[in-house]
Amino acid sequence: MTTYGTYLALGELLELQRPLSTGPEHDEMLFIVIHQSYELWFKQILHELRHLKDLLKQRSLAKGQHTMKRILVILKVLVAKVDILETMTPLEFLSFRGLLDGASGFQSSQFRELEFLLGYRRPQLLENFQGTDFERTRLQQTLSESSLWETFLGFLRDGGYAVEDSLGSSLVNQSIFLQIYRSSPEIAEFCERLVDLDEGLQEWRYRHVKMVQRTIGAKMGTGGSSGVEYLMKTISAPLFPDLWEIRSQF
Repeated sequence: MTTYGTYLALGELLELQRPLSTGPEHDEMLFIVIHQSYELWFKQILHELRHLKDLLKQRSLAKGQHTMKRILVILKVLVAKVDILETMTPLEFLSFRGLLDGASGFQSSQFRELEFLLGYRRPQLLENFQGTDFERTRLQQTLSESSLWETFLGFLRDGGYAVEDSLGSSLVNQSIFLQIYRSSPEIAEFCERLVDLDEGLQEWRYRHVKMVQRTIGAKMGTGGSSGVEYLMKTISAPLFPDLWEIRSQF
């Protein structure tokens, strides 16, 4: 018989929170639960993004809009989780921080996979990747598949728009997007959701940076990263630059 607990595998799930500190330190449980839940939501976003790509290939834009709405709501949830982490003071984090050793959020293979899938590709990250062979294979496979943006450009091309293949800025594409905004409301609406996605990810990055700054200041980050200095560099680089560039041209 299937029960709530067996369907969700709660027996296994609730045994996965394993603090390393002696006692253990009270706040280490919060730290683990928040980051494990982040990974679960990253898994769901990856699931939704691949579904969204399939819908675009099927030219099912209406269903794609629905999927995009779900992704955007999940991003809001991720941002809200920062509020919970910020209830932990610097001293409370310090009580177990040393036990993290070389562990760092920088090593999240799912977040890297998410970046790759959205078009923010940096193959050099695999050179010093500290993860399992399975994770490395997943990242390599994601690098080889079309990004969401490339899939959307394919959707436009199939619809008769002569867009260029480009992950960066393209004057040709910008001209076409201006045309789309003026004559194709449904596609223009999807473009706006892409801008929401871009902005939502930047919002999460910003909140994450400020949370780290508030917790460890200018100290070196876990895993040997430069902490806040590194995270600041990840802010403001748009995923879909053409959709931002055209704002001044209307």
